[in-house]
Amino acid sequence: MALTKERKNQLVEEFKTHEGDTGSPEVQVAILTEQINTLNDHLRTHKKDHASRRGLLMMVGKRKHLLTYLRNKDVTRYRDLIQRLGLRR
Repeated sequence: MALTKERKNQLVEEFKTHEGDTGSPEVQVAILTEQINTLNDHLRTHKKDHASRRGLLMMVGKRKHLLTYLRNKDVTRYRDLIQRLGLRR
C-alpha cells in the first residue's frame, strides 16, 4: 500500500533540516525507508509478487545512493540519520 499523505507529512516534519524542506537527503531517505518497510511486509505474504520485488530493489538502490551522497557530503548528518532510522545495526 502506498504511503498516506499524513504519514509522508509526518516524516517530512520529523526529518527536515530547515523550514520548507521537502527534498533534502534526510527526508528522501526517511520516506524511502518507510516505503521499503511497507513493501517488505507485503512481500512476506505475497512471495511471488515479482513486480513489487523489483520495485523494492530499485528503492533500496536509490536509498543506498542517497546515503552514499550524504556520507560523502557530511558524515555527522549521515551518522545521525542512520541512528534515527535504525539502519546498519
